Amino acid sequence: MAATPPRRRADAERNIEGILAAARDLFSRGLNPSMIEIAQAAGIGRVTLYSHFPSREVLLEAVIERAMTETDEALTGLRLEEASPPDALARLVRTSWSVLDRHRRLHSVAVTVLGPEGLRRQHDRAFQHVDRLIARGQADGAFRGDLPRRWLVTTCYALIHAAADEVEEGQLAAADVPEVLTATLLSSLTRT
Repeated sequence: MAATPPRRRADAERNIEGILAAARDLFSRGLNPSMIEIAQAAGIGRVTLYSHFPSREVLLEAVIERAMTETDEALTGLRLEEASPPDALARLVRTSWSVLDRHRRLHSVAVTVLGPEGLRRQHDRAFQHVDRLIARGQADGAFRGDLPRRWLVTTCYALIHAAADEVEEGQLAAADVPEVLTATLLSSLTRT
């Protein structure tokens, strides 16, 4: 029988939660903090921080992972399978945009530190919802079947993040994104 891994002490769990919250806050403000700044914001020492997260990259990956877990849970709660594909897409856009809008500066830092491929891998779990939605839409004829599903998922990913970039640059109001993005995605996913 395999041994159960030892459970972390309660203070270690609190430290990890505090570190992740402090790092998320700093990164979400568009900052690119040092490990010392993160430790200070979390109210812990550098040694404690490094014992849990040996580098900024590892810590940033953990912060992104946490944000993507929250996104996945929010999208799962939408019960997209119960709505028509176009209606489900509108729900998905509203919910995913509200999460991304809160973290759009985190996204910018993550691209710089993790690179586009590393960040994209972090999104795979959340984008499974998009993949299933597009597959269902293609199967029932609501979405175009003449283009590969993977390409349509990639298009959704790119457009959602392009909207975040436009908001960051002041070219698009955050409040307008769900409507603009839904219209753009529907025009890409459906034949005219």
